[in-house]
Amino acid sequence: MRIGVNGRVMDAASAPLVVRMIERMVAHGMQPQLSIGLAAWLREVGVTLPWPVIPNDDLSKQELDLCIGLGGDGTLLDTVAWVGRTEIPVLGINLGRLGFLSNVTLEAVEEALSAIKQGRYMLQDRSLLEVIDHPELLGRANFALNEVSIHKRESSSMIAVHVHLGNDYLNTYWADGLIIATPTGSTAYSLSCGGPILYPTSDALVINPICPHNLNVRPFVVPDHYTITLQLEARSDMCLMNLDARSVSLGGQSRITIQRARFSVKMVQLENSDFLDTLRTKLSWGLDVRSGPPKA
Repeated sequence: MRIGVNGRVMDAASAPLVVRMIERMVAHGMQPQLSIGLAAWLREVGVTLPWPVIPNDDLSKQELDLCIGLGGDGTLLDTVAWVGRTEIPVLGINLGRLGFLSNVTLEAVEEALSAIKQGRYMLQDRSLLEVIDHPELLGRANFALNEVSIHKRESSSMIAVHVHLGNDYLNTYWADGLIIATPTGSTAYSLSCGGPILYPTSDALVINPICPHNLNVRPFVVPDHYTITLQLEARSDMCLMNLDARSVSLGGQSRITIQRARFSVKMVQLENSDFLDTLRTKLSWGLDVRSGPPKA
């Protein structure tokens, strides 16, 4: 079983843990293949690599069965970008703190690797957003699992974002920025800006202003078959567009066209993994001293 392994640059003290995780994959009969970035960091901190390194960022010819991100949620987003359009299944092993997306804990690694080797898991399709213009800035990395967000830059002034759903005008948002979030991203940046939580497989998107000037403007859930067009109107020359953890600068009068991508991310769902349980345990969702599990 050929496994792509990805990770971010971390503190050197984390290197033994990363090496141990890869060694455990080998012990379970897997063949780890390291990303260029992970391999470079391990070499930098003095680790001799007995494992092969994938020679480029194109995974389409690597015949991988699975890709694993070692780290936190940011690493998982990087791994999704690495996988790209190949639809190779993705799993996150959490070496950090919260780990909402990378939800395999260190204590559960052995059980998780055993389940993967034995095929005891399901795949859940997660929708992506795709920016279909600005190829000169984005290239093929024009997609996001969590959100596409627009931010003001180099100015304290708000920006105006004129939004259309298909051919229909929706609203003009006077705000610090605007978030277009997927169901997966509804528990990320959008949630911190007061957005609703969507079930991961919902066919919907969240349009959520960041610090809006008008208090009667609220997050809005729309079907994901709409093409969403954003026309920026900023006093500064540049704005910032983020696709998950990737950022590019673009003109303050730019037009941005966003749609649901024609490909998806296949997230590995282990037998003991459940989104609702993750909500309760990771985000303390609905936590109340008066509540508890229902009586049998």
